[in-house]
Amino acid sequence: MQQPESPRAKKRIFRPLDVIVFVVVAGLVVWFVQKTATTLDYHWKWSIIPQYLLRTDEASGGLVPGLLLRGLFTTLRLSIWGGLIAMLLGLVFGLMRVSPRLFYRQLATTYVELVRNTPPLVIVFVFYFFIGDQLMSLMHMDALVVHLSSEPQTVIPILFGPVEQLPQFVSATITIGLFEGAYIAEIVRAGVESLERGQWEASCAQGFTRRQQLRFIILPQALTRMLPALAGQFISTIKDSSIVAIISIQELTYQGLQIMAATYRTFEIWITILLLYFVLTFLCSTLVDALERKVNANGVHRFDR
Repeated sequence: MQQPESPRAKKRIFRPLDVIVFVVVAGLVVWFVQKTATTLDYHWKWSIIPQYLLRTDEASGGLVPGLLLRGLFTTLRLSIWGGLIAMLLGLVFGLMRVSPRLFYRQLATTYVELVRNTPPLVIVFVFYFFIGDQLMSLMHMDALVVHLSSEPQTVIPILFGPVEQLPQFVSATITIGLFEGAYIAEIVRAGVESLERGQWEASCAQGFTRRQQLRFIILPQALTRMLPALAGQFISTIKDSSIVAIISIQELTYQGLQIMAATYRTFEIWITILLLYFVLTFLCSTLVDALERKVNANGVHRFDR
């Protein structure tokens, strides 16, 4: 018997209502742009933007990243490393949230509720000014910076940015990881609890330990359900990374503030930053959507036989 066609496999059909909505939205956008250009007493000067994206190096004569592009790279570094820390913390505390041991559940709940009910700005200040200094001292970060500065390195600046800013970067990355990890923990908890009880019972009947159940049966199936939420949380990590601009981390928002203070071109700078954030998050959304379709196409075998 022929299998029913999945909703994703159906062709997209544009109905008359869709066309009407598109025309109305496009008309509103055109009207807004036209009203802004004619009534706003502002002289646009987009010619200053390219030099902050790419500029000519005086020494080599080649093109090098400008302030905005360097800030975008820093934002990407913060998002990747902060996302990895958040994934690790979220997985550990998410599994602790569904642990049969009361102490583990209470410890994970304390972390999640403390972070989720505290403003991120407060978390940044508390961690950076009170915990970050102590942690950097324990890691001997100052000595590491001196050692790296005395020996030319090529990989460290690519992965973590300028060597002299490494302590601030590490502190900001851990702060982002701690904040986002609490939300990922809830995603992991919800994904694990969404599976049917029969999956646990069937694997237990086969003699699997709880660790083997999680590794081979539960987590592979839960991952497909958690993937959209995890993708959305990673995109939120990219956007939330802008908050570390308050501790002088030279990411995209910080660079935009500095350029705006020097040029007084408010709208051009912030519209450019908006587009850069949109391009970065849209690419991430597209990649995750492709990954989700591939996972759904391959399928995950249920342990119910």
